Amino acid sequence: MLRSSQPLTGPNRKRCREDEMLLGMVLDEGERGFIIDTRSAQAAKQARMTGGGTEPKSSYLQWRRLHRPLERGRPLQESFIKLMEACNDTSINMDRWLSRLESCRWLSHVKAALSTACLAAQCMDREEASVLVHGAEGTDTTLLVTALAQVILDPSCRTLAGFQGLLEREWIKAGHPFHLRCAHSAYSHARLRQEAPLFLLFLDCVWQLSRQFPFSLEFSERLLLTLFDNAYASAYGTFLCNNEKERQVGCLCKVKESTHCLWAWLNQPGEKKKYLNPLYSHNALVIWPSVEPQSIQLWQGLFFRWIRSSQYLDEAWAEIQRLVEGN
Repeated sequence: MLRSSQPLTGPNRKRCREDEMLLGMVLDEGERGFIIDTRSAQAAKQARMTGGGTEPKSSYLQWRRLHRPLERGRPLQESFIKLMEACNDTSINMDRWLSRLESCRWLSHVKAALSTACLAAQCMDREEASVLVHGAEGTDTTLLVTALAQVILDPSCRTLAGFQGLLEREWIKAGHPFHLRCAHSAYSHARLRQEAPLFLLFLDCVWQLSRQFPFSLEFSERLLLTLFDNAYASAYGTFLCNNEKERQVGCLCKVKESTHCLWAWLNQPGEKKKYLNPLYSHNALVIWPSVEPQSIQLWQGLFFRWIRSSQYLDEAWAEIQRLVEGN
């Protein structure tokens, strides 16, 4: 699996021989690969007017391009805001609540992300083909798809240590601009153009996987909630800044010098135990999630956490853990 930004073909359909050669070397003679573009065909075409574009078929003969559009900007943020407004409105009746849930389209975004990740995973697992994923800059929906596909395909990414490595590799070091995307929460009156809850969407999709495969992920919902909290407001430096260069020692932010790492705190024996799934059993198989409407559910543990107590659920998990350890 490969990821990149869009090719800079521009309106004159420029070619990059080095890029063509690089992708050509990935495939043996007679093999084919798939390019999954997370923009619509129309959006990719419009990007040529500003210098971007797509890989021309004539120059990438062994690659087949598939467009699977995913929202990444203002529409996704507005969807998040509308969902939180609906979740916090306890005065509405059932019909009104269901209508508002549908109109915010958050679950549609979850479905689209999981579907695209499954497509990438199927190309690799069932077609035994190489896959290149990109959108525009390659730091938003691209990372969403590649990270989810790895959780689906690779059992090591479903362990606590492997999942931390996945986040470090596919989100932090790959340059997801956390500072811009997570500048405010859904409760802010600001409407920043760059803000979008891509990382939250990823965490929601992982929660969907954990719900459909409750024995296959070593970590619990509590870890996902902690990651969400730290992405938006953290005492640690792991999710600060917009890229690895800004975090490096000697740069203006001095993140590496002035902050501690979230992973070091999570991996302390006393803390680590809190984030483990007591029902976990190693599953070496690929986990194929259902994306049918009946299978995608609202993440109540996150979206209702401020208006509904989780006391009884926490007590139930503690009892399950006690019983497992007793055996």
